[in-house]
Amino acid sequence: MSVKQYRIGQIVPSSNTTMETEIPAMLRLREQIRPAERFTFHSARMRMKKVTKEELAAMDEESDRCALELSDARVDVLGYACLVAIMATGKGYHRQSEVRLRQRTADNGGTAPVITSAGALVDALRVIGARRIALVAPYMVPLTQLVVDYIEHEGVEVVVWRALEIPDNLDVGRHDPARLPGIVAEMDTSDVDAIVLSACVQMPSLPAVAMVEAQTGKPVLTAAIATTYAMLKGLGLEAVVPGAGALLSGAY
Repeated sequence: MSVKQYRIGQIVPSSNTTMETEIPAMLRLREQIRPAERFTFHSARMRMKKVTKEELAAMDEESDRCALELSDARVDVLGYACLVAIMATGKGYHRQSEVRLRQRTADNGGTAPVITSAGALVDALRVIGARRIALVAPYMVPLTQLVVDYIEHEGVEVVVWRALEIPDNLDVGRHDPARLPGIVAEMDTSDVDAIVLSACVQMPSLPAVAMVEAQTGKPVLTAAIATTYAMLKGLGLEAVVPGAGALLSGAY
C-alpha cells in the first residue's frame, strides 16, 4: 500500500498551545480510518500574549512573514490559526487575508491553499445550514461582540453568546474543556441550529464536543474543527474525522 504524505502548515500566535494539539489529534484519528494518508505539522509564529485589539493588529502584520516561511517548507495547505485577529480587523477580512497570504506562497514558488480559522468557521456554518447559533468565546466582552458582529455580517444570527473574559492567551489555553458542557447548559439553546463551542482556536474544546452534542441534540462546531474541515477540503480529501463532531462525520 502506497502512503500519501501531506504537510500541514499553521500560522499561530506565539502564545498558542492548542492548534498544534487539536488539529494533529484530529488528523491522527483520521489516519486510523485512512491508513494510506500521513500528515506532518509545521508552524510559524506571530508574537501575541494578551488578547487585545492592539496586540492582535500588530500580530496580524507578521502573518505575511509566516506564510513566506511556511512556503519554504512547501506545505500542502496553510492555516491562519487565530480567529479573533481576523474578525477584529474588519468585517469580511478573512477573504482579503486568504488571498494575500496565498499570493505570498505563490511569490515564493510554493503555492498552497490558505485557510483562516475565521473564514473556516463562517463557511462551516453555511455547510451545515445553520442560520441561528449559540456561541462560547474566551475573550473579553468587547472582542466577543466583534466576533458576534462579524458572524452576523456573514448572515448567521448569534442568538445567545457567552464571553468567558480571559485576557491572557496562555490562560485561554489552560481553560478546562470539561467546563464547557456546564457553560452550555446555562445557555438557552432551544432555538438554535448549531452551537459554536469554542469561537477561538486557543481554547481547548475537542474533548467536550461529543458530550455537548449529546446534551443538546444540536451539531457542535469549534474553530479548530472548522479549520480541519477546510484544510481537508483544500487538500482535495473527504472531510471525515471520527469523533470530531457533526461537521466531520461525513454527512457534509
